[in-house]
Amino acid sequence: MTEPTIFQVRVRAPIDKVWHALLDPGALRTWLSEHAEVDLPSRYEFWGRYTPAGDRQRLLLAEDNVLRFAWTVEETETVVEIALTEDGDATSLSFSQTGLPAYDAMLADPDSPLGMMYTFWALSVANLADHVEGRPLTARCDLTSPLMSEEVRINAPRGEVYASIADPAVFTRWFGARIEAENHVGGRWAMGSLEKDLYPAKIVDLVPDSRMSLAYQDGVVATWELEDSGGGTKLTFVQSGFSEEKPPYGSWMGWLSGLAELRRFHEIDSWLPLWVDVHLDGMPEGLITLDGK
Repeated sequence: MTEPTIFQVRVRAPIDKVWHALLDPGALRTWLSEHAEVDLPSRYEFWGRYTPAGDRQRLLLAEDNVLRFAWTVEETETVVEIALTEDGDATSLSFSQTGLPAYDAMLADPDSPLGMMYTFWALSVANLADHVEGRPLTARCDLTSPLMSEEVRINAPRGEVYASIADPAVFTRWFGARIEAENHVGGRWAMGSLEKDLYPAKIVDLVPDSRMSLAYQDGVVATWELEDSGGGTKLTFVQSGFSEEKPPYGSWMGWLSGLAELRRFHEIDSWLPLWVDVHLDGMPEGLITLDGK
């Protein structure tokens, strides 16, 4: 186990509104979990089919725009801290969680309850930002279901949305991780570097302005399908080819958080990445790109 995992995001909403969304049970049930109960200063709990398995949370602190709670997962007591600071008209949110596996260990078992904490919080915080900014939320991951298919509507022309998926340089901008690809059917597709990735995905379908599919070494296939929709684009994203006995929930939550940022990329004027800083112990240098360029 390692030092706390830390990321920072900039939310386009005042600090009081973000703090309320962190503490109000109704808001929590909207952006975070199926069930939530809050009774300050003693109780802060959330659970249900959208939440990785673990004990109920134990509140440690909820004051001065700092929320801290203990959460035992796989017999490991982790401590989650979310701290807010004013950033002009916006809010800076810093997140940390102790006790999580290092980057390589997470990749080896991303669908264990501890391993999927990375993408669980990435999706949750993306939905928190959209909730307080008054934007549509991205679907949460139902950890009781093997179905991995999601439709989102993006207020942008289909050709522009397709380019943001098929062009690795544009994909890198909104996804926040470096993508390299041989942009043709049969070409390799890697997160990070084609040179260093020993097991890159392969592009198995590429139809201009309509569809792209990636096949991974473990048999999982990720597919983006695009259709015109009311002046915008309907994007259907599907992950298939996995055993229903062990769905890849960790990667699915990561892709869903990516869809949230893809919508923001196309729909927010003067877009900048939601993510300001990300630190994961052992993460390869140069993998994360957060300048939006």
